[in-house]
Amino acid sequence: MEYKAKYITADIKLSCYEDKFFKSDIVFDHHMLIWFLSGTTKIVQADATYIFKAGDIFLIPRNQLATIINYPADGLPHKTVVMHLSAERLRTYYSKLDVNPAPLPSPGILCYNKHPLLESCLASLIPYFDMDVLPEDIAALKIAEAISILRAIDKKTDRVLANFETPGKIDLADYMERNFMFNLPLERFGYLTGRSLTTFKRDFKKAFDMTPQRWLTRKRLELAHYQLTTQKHKPLDVCYEVGFENLSHFSHAFKKYFGYPPSNLPRAL
Repeated sequence: MEYKAKYITADIKLSCYEDKFFKSDIVFDHHMLIWFLSGTTKIVQADATYIFKAGDIFLIPRNQLATIINYPADGLPHKTVVMHLSAERLRTYYSKLDVNPAPLPSPGILCYNKHPLLESCLASLIPYFDMDVLPEDIAALKIAEAISILRAIDKKTDRVLANFETPGKIDLADYMERNFMFNLPLERFGYLTGRSLTTFKRDFKKAFDMTPQRWLTRKRLELAHYQLTTQKHKPLDVCYEVGFENLSHFSHAFKKYFGYPPSNLPRAL
């Protein structure tokens, strides 16, 4: 995979994947405002799947688990303008406002349907990626402009962007049942459930009576079997969407667990 990126600052980049495919399981530390220039992305979350193409604009809230699958399209690379809305910048922005909104519980991805104001704001960044000397504070001004537009066009914005809470301790069993398909380090699962790694492992053992690694593998394989047999998905698609890193590992684990490879399901199924 060939990846290229140009930066105005660490918070604003032009991202380009020129290979055929890229997949990652991730949880973002910052809110991400993204404008698609070319290519296609599938974003799989616990309760929704999104497909984004050229021209689409969307916001991924922080601390949201997702599987990101990027594809080139129409002979063009996967290219996006990405703006990180960090907690530091957001605190600075909201410190000047008298707002104290109630947090929006578990916000999904917010889509803006090629909104002209947002598109104009993000398009105005393009010339800066090729400049060696940039106007002072241009990134801060552009991020503030984007936040102002988001607040004007979506009343839920403050409930997402002005929420600076860290994840608190939540029901581990419920959270893992909804998010087992995301292939993240156990430390991240611990953080997102409000626990240290040691406490996470201890509570996990109490909840499921087995290690996290064994339970996660079993759950992912059972979901894969369902998608292959009932929903008739292709093994390659299933492999990445249930939390495996590559088809070879998935096929080996699937055959070991079920007795036959995912490409050769018994006729009775």
